[in-house]
Amino acid sequence: MTGVDEFVKYILNLYRLLPETPSKTNPNDRKTATALHQRQILMSTIESALLLGSVRRLSRSPDMPPLSPIRSLAYFLPVIQELLDHPIRDDYANYLRIKLHALNSKKDACRTQ
Repeated sequence: MTGVDEFVKYILNLYRLLPETPSKTNPNDRKTATALHQRQILMSTIESALLLGSVRRLSRSPDMPPLSPIRSLAYFLPVIQELLDHPIRDDYANYLRIKLHALNSKKDACRTQ
C-alpha cells in the first residue's frame, strides 16, 4: 500500500464512522481524499475539520429546519479550508472528540424515547 492509499483509507474511514455520514463511501469521496493528499493537507487538520463539522451539525437547535443529509466527503471541504485559514490547537481536537461523542449519545437517547 502506498502513502496515498493509506492516507485515503484513513480519511475515508474517519468520514464513514461519523454520525450522519453514509456507511459506505463512493468514488467521489476517494477522489476528494486523494485531492486532499495532493494538496498535502495534514490528516490531523482533516480529522479536526470532520469533527468540527459534525459537532456543529449535531449541536444545532432542534427548532431549526433539518439539514439535508451528508452524501459526500466534499461536504466538509469548507470546514477544512476554514481550519487551514485559522488553525486550531491540537488539544481542541480532543475536546471535539468528547463533544461529538456526547452529542451523538444524546441524539441516540432521544431517538429511543
